[in-house]
Amino acid sequence: MSRKTMKRILVTGATGQIGSELTMELRKKYDGDNVVAAGHKRKPSEKLLESGPFEYVDITSKGNIEKVVKEYDIDTIYHLAAVLSATGEENPQLAWNVNINGLYNVLEVAREHDIRVFWPSSIAVFGPEAPRINTPQDTILIPRTIYGVTKVAGELLCNYYFTRFGLDVRSVRYPGIISSETPPGGGTTDYAVEIFYEAIRNRHYTCFVREDTVLPMMYMPDCINAALKLMEADSSQIKHRTSYNVNAMSFSAGELAAEIRKYIPEFKCEYEPDFRQKIADSWPMSIDDSVARREWGWNPKYDLASMTRDMIEKLKKRFAEGNF
Repeated sequence: MSRKTMKRILVTGATGQIGSELTMELRKKYDGDNVVAAGHKRKPSEKLLESGPFEYVDITSKGNIEKVVKEYDIDTIYHLAAVLSATGEENPQLAWNVNINGLYNVLEVAREHDIRVFWPSSIAVFGPEAPRINTPQDTILIPRTIYGVTKVAGELLCNYYFTRFGLDVRSVRYPGIISSETPPGGGTTDYAVEIFYEAIRNRHYTCFVREDTVLPMMYMPDCINAALKLMEADSSQIKHRTSYNVNAMSFSAGELAAEIRKYIPEFKCEYEPDFRQKIADSWPMSIDDSVARREWGWNPKYDLASMTRDMIEKLKKRFAEGNF
């Protein structure tokens, strides 16, 4: 496969939690006109519309993707469009169609047009059979959610397109992502974002997982850095074409609430687990990401304390300015 200089980028799922911030970072790095944001149903923000081109794209239509690729001479796709874990359990058929058929269409267009691809997998690939403490890079993958099933199938599909066609496709397994910019979008780790908004707004939050629930998490700046760093790495460094474990921190819901109380002492958190508790209990509590650190230099910057401080500073500023 010939190597082209990265110059024209398409971001699918650009109105989502990761996509909205990754798109802006890519536009800073590669110039706004060179980064095409693509969404489907969610209305794009003014910031997204004003900073570069935006297209409505249905990823379940290969022709729809190909049209945009040709029009903008795309050479790199960050394929983020997906139905997440909790939403997927409510509509498994939709999750399969978007997550698997959408990825297949992107890979086929990429194969035909010599395009590099970034695709995020998730800790949802792991099921209860995998070690829950320091879950290794290579271990048994038997997820219990349709989201996890689509991510395992997606990892294998990406690896197949690399080994069979030489397609340069790269992937990381994201833990829960915490963002100060975009509301959560139907994932099992949404409580770790919602809790900040409610702590500032109402000084009270009812959490949908138990107080002792521990999950791996990552702050959005590290999330974006992982994608950029992996895509900028030389091909010789990329030994895994399924997906790399990446992690930044692990904490319980109770530990997060306690950290927030350092800044908002009157904050109260109650715990009323719902169907998402079962999903959380099937996922790892901590992740071994030593392979990513060794092979392409992954190194997160934020831990629980620094993430909480930054989240509260940013959200309080946004509340004060009325940007909600």
